[in-house]
Amino acid sequence: MATLLSGLAERYAAVRAETDRRAAPLSDADATPQSMEDASPAKWHLAHTSWFFETFILSPNLPQYRVFDPTFAFLFNSYYEAAGPRHARACRGFITRPTLDDIRAYRQHVDAALIAALPDLDAETQALVELGLHHEQQHQELLWTDLLHLFAQNPVEPVYDAHWTSPSAAESQLAWHRHEGGVSEIGAAEAGTFAYDCERPRHRTLVEPFAIGSRLVTNAEWDEFIDDGGYETATLWLSDGWAWVQEHGVRHPLYWRAEPDNRPSQFTLAGRKALNTADPVTHISYYEADAFATWAGLRLPTEAEWELAAPGLSDAFGRCWQWTMSAYLPYPRFQPAAGAVGEYNGKFMSGQFVLRGSSIATPSGHERVTYRNFFYPHQRWQFTGLRLAKSL
Repeated sequence: MATLLSGLAERYAAVRAETDRRAAPLSDADATPQSMEDASPAKWHLAHTSWFFETFILSPNLPQYRVFDPTFAFLFNSYYEAAGPRHARACRGFITRPTLDDIRAYRQHVDAALIAALPDLDAETQALVELGLHHEQQHQELLWTDLLHLFAQNPVEPVYDAHWTSPSAAESQLAWHRHEGGVSEIGAAEAGTFAYDCERPRHRTLVEPFAIGSRLVTNAEWDEFIDDGGYETATLWLSDGWAWVQEHGVRHPLYWRAEPDNRPSQFTLAGRKALNTADPVTHISYYEADAFATWAGLRLPTEAEWELAAPGLSDAFGRCWQWTMSAYLPYPRFQPAAGAVGEYNGKFMSGQFVLRGSSIATPSGHERVTYRNFFYPHQRWQFTGLRLAKSL
C-alpha cells in the first residue's frame, strides 16, 4: 500500500507540474480571453482542474480543509449539475479577476492540502484522485488547442513555442492492414489499468472483413482534394456537411492560408509556417474527413476496426486524433460512474462521433488503445485527422 500511495503522490506531482509547464510562457493577458464558446481561457483550465480536486476530494473528505475562495465554486464548475450552479460557458473570457497569479496560488493551496491528505484517503477516494489526474491531462491538451485557436485570432500571430514541430507521417507509402473479421472483443478490461467509464464494459462485437490504412492522410493528399474541387462538389458531402461548408465558407482545414505563391501555410504554436506536405492533415471536421474518404473511393474506419488494427499501426498515437464513422454511444451494459462524476462522459452520448488514437498535444501516458475521444461533427480546433479504411 505504501508503494502504491507513493506512486500516486509522485504521479500527482508530475501531472500538476506538466500543466504548470504548459502555462508557464503565458501572461495574464494571454491566459484570460476566450476565443469561442468551444474553447476556454488558459486561466480557466488551470483553475477548473484544481476545482475538481477541491470539490470532489478535499471538501468532502477533510473536515479541516479551508476552501481557497468560496466564489471559485461558481466560477470554475464546468458542467456538473450535481456540484451546483456555474458561470455560463460562453462567458469564461470575462473573468478578468481573479488574476493568473491568484489562480497559481489556488493551485499551490490545493496541491499542499491534497499531498498531505493522500495517506489518509481510502482506496475509493484515491481512485477518484486518479480520475482527477486523467481529467487534468485532458485539460493539458485543451490548454494547447484552445491557446492555438486564441492566438490564431490575433493579427500578429503570436508564437507560443518557437521550437514547436509537428510530426511527419510515419511512412511515405500507403499500405493496407487486412483483418479477416469475425466476433472480437473491444473495450477496456474491468481491472488492471485506468479507463474512463465510457470505455467499458469490454464486450463482443461482430466485425466484417476490412482493411485499414497503414498511415494517416497527409497534407499533400489533402491539397490534391482541394485542387480537385473537393470543397465545391456537393455529391462528396453529407447533407449537414454541405450545409456547414456553404454557411461558413469552408475551403481548407482550419489554420491553412493560401499564400501569394499559391503554396499554403499553416498557423501553429510556433507561429505561421510553410505547410509541410508530409505532415498528417489536422484540424479537420468529421464532415471534411467523411468527404475526403468519399472522394478517395474509401471510407472512415469504425471505432471497433480502429481498435482491432491499432496495435499494428506505426502512427496510431502521438500525431493526431483520428475520426471514425462511429457515433459516440454507450457500449452494451454501460453504467455511468456513481455520484457527480457520473456526469463526466455518459450524458454527452448524443450527436457526437468517436475519435481514436492521440495527438501531438496529448500528454505522455494519457493514450491507450481503448480511449474514446468524442466531438461534434463540425468541430475542428483539435488536432483531428483521419486514416482511411475499406471493406473486403
